[in-house]
Amino acid sequence: MPLFDISPPVRPISLPSEVRDAALNAGPATPPAGLFTPVVDDATLEVFRRAVDPEDPYELRELWLGRVEHRLGTHALRPEQAERWRNSTVRRQVSAEEVLTSRATVRFVKELFNSYFRDDLYGRLRQDARYILSSGSVDEERWGLPETIKDTLRYALSRDWYGYSDSCGRAPAREAVAAYESARIADVTYTAENVALTMGGTFAVSSLADFVLTGSAHSSPALCAIPNYPPLVEAIARRTPVTLVPVSSDDGVMSVDPIIAALTPDTPFVMLQTAANPTGAGVAEADLERLVRAASPNTMILLDECHEWLGPKREFGKFRAASNVIRVSSLSKNWSAPGVKAGWIMADAAFIAAYYEYASTSFGGPPSFLYTAIEVLARMERWMITGVTEVRAAELAEFEETYELQRAGLQAAYDGYRQERHSREAALATLRDASGARLAEVAHVLRPEYSINTAAAFDRWDDSYLCFRELLRETGVSVYPGILNFGFGSGVVRLTTARPWTVLDPALERIRATVRRDEAVHA
Repeated sequence: MPLFDISPPVRPISLPSEVRDAALNAGPATPPAGLFTPVVDDATLEVFRRAVDPEDPYELRELWLGRVEHRLGTHALRPEQAERWRNSTVRRQVSAEEVLTSRATVRFVKELFNSYFRDDLYGRLRQDARYILSSGSVDEERWGLPETIKDTLRYALSRDWYGYSDSCGRAPAREAVAAYESARIADVTYTAENVALTMGGTFAVSSLADFVLTGSAHSSPALCAIPNYPPLVEAIARRTPVTLVPVSSDDGVMSVDPIIAALTPDTPFVMLQTAANPTGAGVAEADLERLVRAASPNTMILLDECHEWLGPKREFGKFRAASNVIRVSSLSKNWSAPGVKAGWIMADAAFIAAYYEYASTSFGGPPSFLYTAIEVLARMERWMITGVTEVRAAELAEFEETYELQRAGLQAAYDGYRQERHSREAALATLRDASGARLAEVAHVLRPEYSINTAAAFDRWDDSYLCFRELLRETGVSVYPGILNFGFGSGVVRLTTARPWTVLDPALERIRATVRRDEAVHA
């Protein structure tokens, strides 16, 4: 049975004209400098001062939530937590540096992250959440995997391609990824020996932390830039001491200067999201090069590139292929498939060769029925980058004969893939711009350089978890508290805009009406 024997249908993607009109007003005023930079403020320090055991992450979580419940007053969900906060007293003095270097801090934020999803948003508060803008993912039913890629999944299953395989992934899929990544980076030609297929971004970071750090001895801690995604930081902190490094997102650009300043010759590991979660701020290519040059050759630099999409197209610098740099990509964001759990890492060939034994021992290998999807996706993405519009003999020859591909079928599949990718990206960018413009009427909004998330801060709230709770109660809209990504010292929240306009429009209107009403009361 040939692959693409029947042309995959093209998913229709369209937006109401009012969304495009709203997006034309995008360009919110520049927020105050430093507003979106994590700061260990006095309110954060107070939690550590009051803890009986400041090394107990569960007590820190309960105190943080207790303070929120106390401030909610009669609307408290768990009065016993509020009472615990009121009964606590200051027991010690704590510095910001102690908070940023404490093992308990990383785990406390991760436990708060767990509690938010498990106990609050999808627990006792689920019935209140009419509009969920806190998922961090695309609405898969409207902007999910291209139909061409879904066809490859059906094809692989029909051929029973789900047996054992190479622990770093099937060679043709790795070769396709290598060619795709070579097209994105200046003066570098990757081969399959630079690629390991993985089970998604979070898994990849955890496995890499385990592989690189377990059993290693260093006098300096690993460095993790914040804001950041708690599961990634926790995965590293389990294996080695970690210092959290606050970085700014002013003007939508992350500064690497604090990370460079924190480097030592013995720093074992640096983890940086090249587009920050939740701000969508990106790292300038020249600044990333400065970081790589400043680090010791023995310092492994992990670049989480999963959020670096839906933004300016740019060619990567060759320093991203340095021997001590590991790049992580996944299908969860750019291809709207977080539940598929697929992606890849790019690294020096010697590193991948050593990682093979780790993969073979730890998890065997990635799901083999996904290899055709990854191969087709990578080849078509490369064709788009290099300007291919017509499938010719050279493109057809990239695939092995077992697929029984015909040029007409491959051309139709590629046409549909291109159409969906372009229309999807345009729709998601327009929704993001329209949402930012609406929010900017009542909040300080950091216009994201990348990703589907928008960070906002309201004058009314100085605590992001309190903002989540009160907005949910008053509007039925769920937002994501910045503290869950180590956003200390502010009321910054994240809103995911990759939702249908039938959800975004009423949700944003409810937020605007509530904030304006509150401003009028206090005027």
